Amino acid sequence: MTTAPDRLLLRLEWKVIRRLDGRVLGGYRTAYRGAGLDFAGLRGYVEEDDARHIDWNATARLDEPQVRQFTEDRELTLWLVLDRSASMTVGRPGQGKHDVLAELALTLARLFGRGGNRVGALLYDGATTRVVPPGIGRGHVLRIGHELDRTAQAPPAGGTTDVAAMLGAVASLARRRSLVIVVSDFLAAGAWDRPLLRLAHRHDVVALRVVDPADDDLPEVGLVLVEDTETGEQLLVDSGDPLFRARLRAGVDEREAALAAGMRRAGVPLHRVETGRDPVESLVDVVASTRWRRG
Repeated sequence: MTTAPDRLLLRLEWKVIRRLDGRVLGGYRTAYRGAGLDFAGLRGYVEEDDARHIDWNATARLDEPQVRQFTEDRELTLWLVLDRSASMTVGRPGQGKHDVLAELALTLARLFGRGGNRVGALLYDGATTRVVPPGIGRGHVLRIGHELDRTAQAPPAGGTTDVAAMLGAVASLARRRSLVIVVSDFLAAGAWDRPLLRLAHRHDVVALRVVDPADDDLPEVGLVLVEDTETGEQLLVDSGDPLFRARLRAGVDEREAALAAGMRRAGVPLHRVETGRDPVESLVDVVASTRWRRG
């Protein structure tokens, strides 16, 4: 009997992956020279080269700087950091943030895995962390899918979106240079700037921010009881009050500016993925604007 992750992956393979296959694997490049172990030869030094790779004996013989070249290790390890906190349950049935996250995770795992690369996943719900160690193959992608399904069926843990904890957890797991893709709404409590800087210093990091209209706006429907999905805090507000709406807009703008600034400081590409939008369009935009890099 086929399970929900099997059906989802099959649908994605037909709708999304066949259209994106080759765009990712043909479009990312190595950021590091000399990552392999096999010596391939010498060439003249250029300004962008790492001075540690200069061959001083050859430099002395030829009277000009020479750098050692190596056969690069082409294996990629991809870590998917997946936010399963309560705020990710927001959205319409079938088009909520957790649904979009599942589609993104399985699509990326299948795309990168088709090239023989290893894919691991870290699922964080605000209270507990579930880890799927890096592996290869379609069966391994389904294992990630089953973990996503388990967390979707479990009641929300009630913890807040702790981006710093997620980043710290993947930093301890990724022992070699990796591509780390963080999928979250980034409605975060606490300071995550320093953990992101440390992670981006060692790894290639890409952030996919899943956004639902309910995150940024409130319809004008008079008195309404608003509940924080993560803390459970409730507040009765007048959604038509101009002062309230102005304060709400200012808070959203401040949050957006702080998120963008933190990502810029760390040199991390930030992509907005909206619920309700065709996942093909979202992923084509992400792939087209990101230089995927091998470590």
